[in-house]
Amino acid sequence: MSESRAQHMSNLAQAKFNMIEQQIRPWEVFDAQVLNVFDSIERAHFVPEQYKGLAYADCQLPIVEGESMLPPVVEGRMLQALGLKPSDSVLEIGSGCGYITACLASLADHVTSLDLHADATEMASSKLQEQEITNVELQTISSLDEVTHKERYDVITISAGSLNIIPQNLKNALVIDGRLFAITGAAPAKQAQLISRVSQTEWKVENLFETDIPDIG
Repeated sequence: MSESRAQHMSNLAQAKFNMIEQQIRPWEVFDAQVLNVFDSIERAHFVPEQYKGLAYADCQLPIVEGESMLPPVVEGRMLQALGLKPSDSVLEIGSGCGYITACLASLADHVTSLDLHADATEMASSKLQEQEITNVELQTISSLDEVTHKERYDVITISAGSLNIIPQNLKNALVIDGRLFAITGAAPAKQAQLISRVSQTEWKVENLFETDIPDIG
């Protein structure tokens, strides 16, 4: 390995350490499983080449037109709030570059990941295959209306962006005791929420924190 490449890898390792210790932990992410995922899955592998130097920065990174990676602090709070278990079946809205898909796949049994952009699906598929992550199914959809309650999930996460309101068909796709993470509302203070299904007709909403990310587009 050349000296310059070794230095580059050392810089990325330090940046990842700083992301975990100076960004994610101070945002009250203490779950050991979640922190281990951030340490074991290389975020730099998934970001577009031109942004690798910012892979561990506290910012949103463009992926494809109309879609960005969430800041690491939001990703951390999301994964912690969902309380993923090895037996969980997960629906992800927003494959993006595949990074959060990989994190979900490492914590759950299976992930079905949907995206509105075919180029994002292709990017995520390529990155996940390179990492030999196989418990994931990727699909491109044209509308969130395509999600039906014919398939039920323990966990649903909407990581493609924010929504004005959460569509009822997504809430209906949860099993009883299932959990859904979404960011809703209007800028500049959108609300991250955890929705838990408590019965066939009831859902409990917990407001987690305020943030501001782009709408799903």
